[in-house]
Amino acid sequence: MGTIRYLEIADALRAAILSGEYAVGAQLPSESDLAARWSASRGTVRQAVATLAAEGLIGSRQGARRIVLRHERRHSFGELNSFAQWAEGLGQEVTSRFLSRVRRPATAEEAERLALAPDTAILAVVRLRLLDGEPTMVERTAYADWVAAAVEALPDDVRSVMDSLANGSGIVAHYGEHLIDALPAGSEDARLLEIRRGSPLLRQRHVSATATGRPIEWTDDRYRAGSVTFSVSNSAVATPLERRTGDG
Repeated sequence: MGTIRYLEIADALRAAILSGEYAVGAQLPSESDLAARWSASRGTVRQAVATLAAEGLIGSRQGARRIVLRHERRHSFGELNSFAQWAEGLGQEVTSRFLSRVRRPATAEEAERLALAPDTAILAVVRLRLLDGEPTMVERTAYADWVAAAVEALPDDVRSVMDSLANGSGIVAHYGEHLIDALPAGSEDARLLEIRRGSPLLRQRHVSATATGRPIEWTDDRYRAGSVTFSVSNSAVATPLERRTGDG
């Protein structure tokens, strides 16, 4: 129950920040005031506040008081959340639709990323993701052969493939590795995202794997410029962000 409670408080504070109730630079109420407002313990409030800090929405200034840093959509890699979970957490309406689902032999890169033998059949999927009715991201995913049938059985407008796999088939993503770069929109991306060919896109490629390390998917997500900001937190002790030269 405590876990649910801190998420409820984080959702309410996030909605207040994104709606402009708290302006950029404004201080949030103190932990004790927030605890009184929601009849919660200070520890629960501290968890909620830490969630927003990890998303980059708020920062600290002298002690426990927090200030609003920004209002834009920011996706943190601190937690392995689906696109739908992230967007709905920010109060956005998420819609999605499959554009194609085709079984074919894996490419060399797909086979390597999914730890499959060369030319193993995978399920290649293209989806369009929308936020508040606006085309936001084109998702191209290669699903490993052992999850292909479960993905094929999903409805065309499924909210989240990964959530559905977890709830319906017990296939849960525990680990992820992310590669981020930028590239110009080709003809297909431009048409789907309703932008000009050559417009800049933010690309995130990632592998999701089970608790035992078995790869589930290798995906190439392409976002319209300005639709999302990615956030990675690190420290001198733990450095999850690795800088790499562009290798295509």
